[in-house]
Amino acid sequence: MHVRVRLDGANPRRWHVALLTRLSGLPGIEAVSVEAAPGPDGWPVQADLLFRLESLIFRVAPNGSAPVPPADLAAWTDPAAPDLLLDLCGDAVARCPVWRVAYDGGFGETGLLGSLLAGRVPRLDLLEGDTVLVSGRLGSDYRGSIALSFEDALVRTTTLVAAALRDRLAGRAAAETPAPAAAGPARPARIRASRPARLLARSLVGRLYRLCYHAPHWRTGWRVLRGPDLIDLGRHPEGGWQILPDDGRRFYADPFPLAADGTTHVFVEEFPHATGKAIISAVRFGPDGPVGAPIPVLEEPYHLSYPFVFARAGAVWMVPESSAAGTVDLYRATRYPGGWVKEATLLSGVVASDATLLEQDGRWWLFATVRDAPPGAPAGSGCHHDALYLWSAPDFRGPYVPHPANPVLVDPSFARPAGRIVARRGRLIRPVQDCAHGYGRALSLARIDRLDQDGFAQTVLGRIEPGPAWPGSCLHTLNAGGGIECIDGSGRASRLRARLGA
Repeated sequence: MHVRVRLDGANPRRWHVALLTRLSGLPGIEAVSVEAAPGPDGWPVQADLLFRLESLIFRVAPNGSAPVPPADLAAWTDPAAPDLLLDLCGDAVARCPVWRVAYDGGFGETGLLGSLLAGRVPRLDLLEGDTVLVSGRLGSDYRGSIALSFEDALVRTTTLVAAALRDRLAGRAAAETPAPAAAGPARPARIRASRPARLLARSLVGRLYRLCYHAPHWRTGWRVLRGPDLIDLGRHPEGGWQILPDDGRRFYADPFPLAADGTTHVFVEEFPHATGKAIISAVRFGPDGPVGAPIPVLEEPYHLSYPFVFARAGAVWMVPESSAAGTVDLYRATRYPGGWVKEATLLSGVVASDATLLEQDGRWWLFATVRDAPPGAPAGSGCHHDALYLWSAPDFRGPYVPHPANPVLVDPSFARPAGRIVARRGRLIRPVQDCAHGYGRALSLARIDRLDQDGFAQTVLGRIEPGPAWPGSCLHTLNAGGGIECIDGSGRASRLRARLGA
């Protein structure tokens, strides 16, 4: 197949080169070429000014949105008639089958910009005529920045386009749906001169805040289970939560309780603010709660979090998040709760967040959200929490193979795992993070309706937010074990108080 990509020749960007490279590497693609032409809506020069100001404020360099010289597109020239035209501008005249990229009904990069400026979580629809071939809501790790949100959306656009083309080449029919009604292509909102000033003021306030406080500062909540758990309640318990104490110099997050060897321990991410790199710690729980403070049990040269622990085959195992290393690794405890040794690398070359294992019908499944960028890629190189990927294996130790429909879900509201998947009245319930308006803002409970080699589907049953029973701005993990139920969420801790030992 010969695919031609129509893009705005006046503004070639680095993400265009990445997209062309990705498509060129797909099996079955014989040629990829470029049709460079101005789109129907000129890119506003005010947007470039906004992006430059945000680069200074947030101290990040542009990545996917960075301009490239037209000569960088010279490798993708082919005068032959294409079999498919991928239209990134929205104004192509049909000479062959045409796929158009729309963001909330608006075509091209100006459509994406308009959606972000309106404060929306952009919905991407890949259209062939009036039919939606694939769609997804595009998340961002940096909702406070238009420029970084724009970059994350471009990376995920590449993910979805490549997945749709891969399915077309493999002869797999897309789940085609009618295109959503729209009043017409969205025009970018006018960027007012005061917006950069507001962003600058917000940045200054944020800097002062960070001088006074460690933020975010996550807290772990726990309670003894003497009745329905959070999944059955669908809300915070009447008795509220107790807080796992910290000294203000570190926080504890991602709690996983586990009963093994006659004791109950809660494993947590321990994040010392001074180092900025997390380790895995554990604290034993007695009848009255935690016995002492969490003690370190696993440290690597890179950041670790989300200590998914489980007992199996006469041992205790852990799959911590190690996305900074680009791997998903399996550890075994030799001196429980410590003495962890790496037994296997389940996945490599992938930036996977919050890997969660599930055994179902004799097969093991691995759930994780994946950033469509290599390990160590800069900010604005893709979102960590909007695309759910699946792998499966005959044994929890592997080997794992990717699901043919990956990503099986693209939506920051319902993709990222938030704890163990549990069976309830014959159905599987998956805790998920709602990250549409910021990382870990709320917790949702999703029923898995389908999980097999051909597809995945889930239905969201309810949402639990921070509030009077759990003060703060976030709620993003739920786990139970050994008679203990745990959650976590963010707050703040005074730097001055910690330094003074108050």
